[in-house]
Amino acid sequence: MAEKKGYADGAEAAASGGMPQFDFTTFASQVTWLAITFGILYLVLAYVILPNIGNTIANRRNRIADDLDTASRMQREAEEAEKAYERVLADAKAKAHNVAESTRASINEEIEREVAAADADAAAHALKSEAKIADIRRDALSNIDGIAKDVASDIVKKFTGKAPTAAQLKKILGS
Repeated sequence: MAEKKGYADGAEAAASGGMPQFDFTTFASQVTWLAITFGILYLVLAYVILPNIGNTIANRRNRIADDLDTASRMQREAEEAEKAYERVLADAKAKAHNVAESTRASINEEIEREVAAADADAAAHALKSEAKIADIRRDALSNIDGIAKDVASDIVKKFTGKAPTAAQLKKILGS
C-alpha cells in the first residue's frame, strides 16, 4: 500500500499542476542530495579528472617543447651540413679547375711540341725539295745547251738543207 501511496502522491502532484521540485515537503532532501552529488562530482573532478587533464596538457607542452628543441637542433645541423657541402663543392670545383688548367697546359705543351716537330719535318722536306729542285734545274740547264744545239741544228738544216758544224753552232748560240 505504501507503494500505492507514493504513486498517489506523484499523481496528486501532477494533478495539482505544480512541479515536484518545488514541493516544500521534499525540498530539504533534494538540497541534501544536490549537495552530496555536487560534492562527489567536485571531488572526482578535483582529484581524478582535472589532474589527469593537467598531466596530459603538461606532457603535451613538454613534448612540443622537446620537438621544437629537436627541430631547431636539426635545423642547425642541416645548416652546418649545407655549409660543409658548400665548402666541399667549392674545393671540388677548385680541384677540377686546377686539373683542367694543368691538363690544358700539358695539352698545349704537347701541341707545341708536335707543331715544332711538324715544322722541323716540313723544313727538312723543304730543304730536300729545294735540293731536288736545284738538281733538276741544274740538269735542265745543262741539257738546255744540248737541246738548243739540236734545235738550232734542225732549224739551220731545214732552212739551208745542210747540217751545221760544231763551230758554227757554237757561234750561233754564242757560247
